[in-house]
Amino acid sequence: MKNKILKGGLMVVIMFLITACNQKKEVPAVVVDKEAIKTEIQAMENAFAEAYNNRATDGINYYAEDAVSFSNGKMPLEGKKAIHESMKSELLTFPIGAKIAFETQEIHPSNNGDMVVEIGGYKVTDSTDTKINSGHFISLFEKRDGKYVCTRDMGNSDMPMEKK
Repeated sequence: MKNKILKGGLMVVIMFLITACNQKKEVPAVVVDKEAIKTEIQAMENAFAEAYNNRATDGINYYAEDAVSFSNGKMPLEGKKAIHESMKSELLTFPIGAKIAFETQEIHPSNNGDMVVEIGGYKVTDSTDTKINSGHFISLFEKRDGKYVCTRDMGNSDMPMEKK
């Protein structure tokens, strides 16, 4: 009789442990506000354009220190410093009075919002507001110390290539 009670009790303990171990734990859902993220990223794009248009590339706080940027006809630029040096070089041939503007068209955040892929477009106009260049880009942002920074970007012009 004792053996049956012991076996029954052991069976109850084993069943309890199996059931307890298999219960799914509720993980609180992270609410990602896509519109707020899109607004934040667009504000970063606007600040980038303003600094670039003012030829103040050192004031661009867009890129992470370890960012990599891919552009037409260039080797990848590694690091914020290299990216800023390239922008300074580009500004030497950027027409006086020209303005660049960026538009965030889509964002695709990770489930927790710590990473965001942005798809956007850009347009360069001359002093008479005539389009002289335009294109598209994709940027990857990572949230570091509570703020988004661009860690990777790639862009290309949609204008016809100049014939040489």
